[in-house]
Amino acid sequence: MSGAELAERLQVDRRTLRRYIARLEEMGVPVTTERGVHGGYQLIAGYKLPPMMFTNDEALVLSLGLVAARGIALAEGAPAVASARAKLERVLPAKIQRRARAIDETVAIERAGEGAAGDQETLASFSAAAHARQRVRMRYRARSGEESVRAFDPYGLAYRDKRWYVAGYCHLRNGLRSFRLDRVVSVGPTAQSFERPAEFDVLAHMAMSIATLPRAFSIEVVLRTDLRAAKRELFAALGVLEPLGSAVLLRAQADDLEWFARELARLPWPFEVRRPAALKDAVIEHARKLMAQVNGRP
Repeated sequence: MSGAELAERLQVDRRTLRRYIARLEEMGVPVTTERGVHGGYQLIAGYKLPPMMFTNDEALVLSLGLVAARGIALAEGAPAVASARAKLERVLPAKIQRRARAIDETVAIERAGEGAAGDQETLASFSAAAHARQRVRMRYRARSGEESVRAFDPYGLAYRDKRWYVAGYCHLRNGLRSFRLDRVVSVGPTAQSFERPAEFDVLAHMAMSIATLPRAFSIEVVLRTDLRAAKRELFAALGVLEPLGSAVLLRAQADDLEWFARELARLPWPFEVRRPAALKDAVIEHARKLMAQVNGRP
């Protein structure tokens, strides 16, 4: 078919048509071109379109996604990842297939910790309930081993620090809570529905939950910088950042003050420890140790 006929059929101009042809060739479709009065575009005789076609960029994204899925897969997820990879390779043209295989063989993503993955049926159940805005009945085993049954409105799921979590409204505690999926004993839908808060951010909620988890020491530190810089330097789980005039107030919880002192010592701006006094002592002791190391003393 000539370029003019194709352009008319597709209702596009000649330039757009040439761009379409280039995209098809990039995806591995064998389009041949003959110039001249009787020329035009045609497929190689006998060519059959595979069930799916991907551009280079799309194949790259899918390949990276499968590598990531292999790293964070749940208990029964590894065979599914391998199967999806095999199916993808079967439909990719040779050129793009080589790129996808290169990604698979050379890119690595840290895998989830042993025993922390949970069950993919559990994830699927929570995901379906969150999408349908359907309350669930959940049996949960706490760190102590104690089990509880609770009605729960799942708002969303998140993967953080090598573990899967579900966050939402717990009717047993009457408040927002997050739960580790590997500690969920069973979960099933109920007939009740719920409304999810429009602005709910599951990752922000997870960061806040971890940062405000009660620990041995409650900490307040004034950082002599702006909020944007503070967020760039500090990981979200360290604490809650609040504007304080021209400075930033860091509120946090910690069990290990020596560790927290090391985190403060790496910051590029001055800071003031408000409380506890023991944290100020820990910072001073850390500075003393650094000076001794710099001077070659143990």
